Amino acid sequence: MLKHRGFPGRLPGTDFQFTIRRANVKEGATKLIRRERFKDRKLADRQADQGFMAALWAYFGEETFERGNLDAGRLSWLFGREVVPAEDPFDPSSYDALLRIDLKKAEAAFPEVFAPDAAPIDFDDWADEGDD
Repeated sequence: MLKHRGFPGRLPGTDFQFTIRRANVKEGATKLIRRERFKDRKLADRQADQGFMAALWAYFGEETFERGNLDAGRLSWLFGREVVPAEDPFDPSSYDALLRIDLKKAEAAFPEVFAPDAAPIDFDDWADEGDD
């Protein structure tokens, strides 16, 4: 499993996890699924989605990226909309699966992240506990 060194381990000041520490060797990678985001989701959940998208954009940009140690639960909130498969066939249960950001959908869903005046992310300010 590829570890994305320098990618934030979680949303600062919360328990919203962005990365995992080690691969699940017994059962394999958790399957990525498309989770429905209903309008009545809590503000904290919406902020975690936005923070995760901001981290993905700052770290990978428009490049294709390997799933690696990115948390399946957090990815699943964006999967199938803002984060899409970058290979065919796609294995949603593989740490080696290739993904990419669908820029048009991501900009529409998270305009604050892609705004021209958006502050750049300083990863040194983020909790980096998942990077060991």
